[in-house]
Amino acid sequence: MLTRSGNFGDLASVPMRAFPERPAVIQGAFTLTYAELEARMGRVGNLLRSLDVQQGGRVALLFPNEWPFIELCFGSMRAGAVPVPLNIRLGYDTLRYCVEHSDAQVLVASGTLADQAARLKADVPGVRTLVVTGEAAERPRGALGYESLLHAASPEFEAVLVAPDDVCMQPYTSGSTGRPKGVLLTHGGQFWNADMVRRIMMFDETDRGLVAVPLYHKNAMASAVKPLLMAGGALVVLPGFDAAEVIRAIARHRCTYLTGVPAMFRMILNQKALLAEHDVTSVRWAACGSAMVPPDLLEEFQDTFHAGISEGYGLTEGGPVVLESPRFGPRKIGSAGLPLPGCEVRVVKADGREAGVGEAGELWTRNPGLARGYYKAPELTAQKFDPEGWLHTGDLVRHDEDGYYYILGRMDDMINVGGENVYPKEVEDMLLLHPSVREAFVVAAPHAIKGEAPVAFVVLHDGRVATAEELKRFFLERGPAYALPREVEFIDHAPLGSTGKVDRLALRARARAIFGILKGGV
Repeated sequence: MLTRSGNFGDLASVPMRAFPERPAVIQGAFTLTYAELEARMGRVGNLLRSLDVQQGGRVALLFPNEWPFIELCFGSMRAGAVPVPLNIRLGYDTLRYCVEHSDAQVLVASGTLADQAARLKADVPGVRTLVVTGEAAERPRGALGYESLLHAASPEFEAVLVAPDDVCMQPYTSGSTGRPKGVLLTHGGQFWNADMVRRIMMFDETDRGLVAVPLYHKNAMASAVKPLLMAGGALVVLPGFDAAEVIRAIARHRCTYLTGVPAMFRMILNQKALLAEHDVTSVRWAACGSAMVPPDLLEEFQDTFHAGISEGYGLTEGGPVVLESPRFGPRKIGSAGLPLPGCEVRVVKADGREAGVGEAGELWTRNPGLARGYYKAPELTAQKFDPEGWLHTGDLVRHDEDGYYYILGRMDDMINVGGENVYPKEVEDMLLLHPSVREAFVVAAPHAIKGEAPVAFVVLHDGRVATAEELKRFFLERGPAYALPREVEFIDHAPLGSTGKVDRLALRARARAIFGILKGGV
């Protein structure tokens, strides 16, 4: 659904004309209508022009979940600039690397992060201007005030004309396997992906999506912010995830849609007293990414909200959304769904052959939303994006006879047990069949004979008991001996990384610390 300018900053141009007085963004007691969002994004464009930000210039955004992030992100695009959303959970050295590597000329930061922003400006010579929200007394020396600059700028601004392949945004990957990488997303690609998600999710102007996950992360942007603004719905933004506040916000704002990861939905459902006190019947459905939703969680969510959870799959450079379960029609438990219309997917085995039904292989995708590559990393770009336009995702999947895809994990997570390939997801799914097991996480540990072998970290249902030996026997009755978790450790919850995903590197380190080098056995 390209606009006349081709500029993705114009993604909400239709609802801005059709119903300018409808709410676009809600946070606490504050509401921003589409007309107000339009005017403020125009002011952002003129503000950046006054700071001499040229087309293609990078603008780094350092924000927690605060509504100005949204107008800055898309207002920057309108000016032809490239917003660089920063993950505020990163350590300072990594954050500084992202700002410096991105060649950001301007850093715009929340007043709550003013000290960190001032340090970044001092440490990164390329950042010539620091703009900070909040009160003047709280701003660092030399920083410009965002609201005063915005007030002085005109709301009249024509979006810069761009080509479909021009870069519109440069998020940085989480960097779990090394330095974060700047991903070059394009105007045309993001129009395509957001429009496909909008259609599949059947969003319209009556929808209100609750966003409690970080705005700078693809989960929020791809499955809520972009498609909802395109559809004319409202974004209800929370400062962070708190299960009780999510429930209160649903009731207060009549939210129709939720997005998150399984651990978040589990914590919401655990608030039984609060759920009983509040009217949450407005929820129509929810979308979940980053990990499989266990069957018991799907069932409990359906019983509580009378709504389903739709699973999907994506990656920053891949669209971002690649697979999505249909909102209506057949949904398969454990499946990430079907490819978006216009999205090609292949499953390729290690020897380069196409994987058959039920066989594991690497997911490759080719679609209009693919990134142009990685910023200032031509070798890595050539390694991940082949000459025929396929992105090699590094994710292991299988597909069934109906074309539904199932995520098995990262190729790096695969465990080679004496020559036998073990996929953690399949072992986890087997353990989840045990009535006492709520969550299971399987990682590799070094083995004296086999090279490496699986170990499992298990979270039990409240009030349930199980022993390690019981779970091992349970697995051996159903799964291959070589895939048996050699050790089982019970935990209260899994560690999460900066993007809300389970931190498997931390679990591997913990396994090594607890069990050392495994010996003997199967």
